Amino acid sequence: MKKLLLVLVFVCTFNISNSDAQVFLVCSEETDEVLAYNGINGSFINPFVSSMSGGIDQPRGGVVGSDGNLYVSGRASDNVIRYNGQTGSFIDVFVPAGSGGLDAPDSLIFGPDGNLYVASFSNDNVLRFDGETGEFIDEFVATAANGGLDSPTSLVFGPDGNLYVSSFLENGVFRYNGATGAFIDIFVPNNSGGLIRAVDLAFGPDGNLYVSSNQTSEVKRYNGTTGNFIDDFITSGSGGLSNPIGLLFAFDSILYVGDDFSNQVLSYNANTGAFIDVFVTPNSGGLNDPYCLLFIDRIARNVPTLSEWGLIAMAGVLGLVGFIVMRKRMATA
Repeated sequence: MKKLLLVLVFVCTFNISNSDAQVFLVCSEETDEVLAYNGINGSFINPFVSSMSGGIDQPRGGVVGSDGNLYVSGRASDNVIRYNGQTGSFIDVFVPAGSGGLDAPDSLIFGPDGNLYVASFSNDNVLRFDGETGEFIDEFVATAANGGLDSPTSLVFGPDGNLYVSSFLENGVFRYNGATGAFIDIFVPNNSGGLIRAVDLAFGPDGNLYVSSNQTSEVKRYNGTTGNFIDDFITSGSGGLSNPIGLLFAFDSILYVGDDFSNQVLSYNANTGAFIDVFVTPNSGGLNDPYCLLFIDRIARNVPTLSEWGLIAMAGVLGLVGFIVMRKRMATA
């Protein structure tokens, strides 16, 4: 009985540490919030960052820093705001409005050097800020030497260490030296494979580059080494896809896509592109224009879900029953 009790308690503990282990965050641009959803079934939890918290206006990009906090760019507030990574509460304005000429910031990412890179949509450049203080460092991708970049939206450092930037109005992807910001080439040329209005970028588990083609309602795949068009990985209308924006590969098996027409998040097989399900239902929690998509560790927030409380209670009951049985056996021995 004692061995059985230990096995049961171990199973319960294992389930607690893996069940609902993460929360799925989505920037809701039109409602000026970052919304939290169950990381397993996509059900709405709460506004992780409440509307206009800290002055955020039209959140577009979101990233978790090495300090575990959440950094969000405000397209209309022209700044980057930092929030507590466990509670979503406002900490500070990490990058002040207009710092370094920042204008209509979109995607943001922490680079290999630990600094923060921000796509400045209206200035056709990429700005770099100190990853610890938020102070402006330099114009990493300079407007005057950007190779023709027009209205940058998404940033990603590729497997080769270089910086890839989607160009919304040039309908392509530009590549820059990851250490100096110098222009290398137009990695995905204008309209390659029918690309129109490139919004988000992501390198997939296969090493290839995926781009949300907003105006054709597709997610296109390009060779991760050459930039050559491969295929329409997710075709228009698949699972209801229309006007894709945010992309996120997770768990090496799922691709999440935010749709700004239907205000939902869809999930697809990361290897085949086959539709899986509607992960976040339309307008769930007030969702409107789902841009940044990311997961955060929910266990670090120390807020058990109802299912976890049930497992905790079950473990307690099993422990009590086992203790009573053992006492009775000892009394009759």
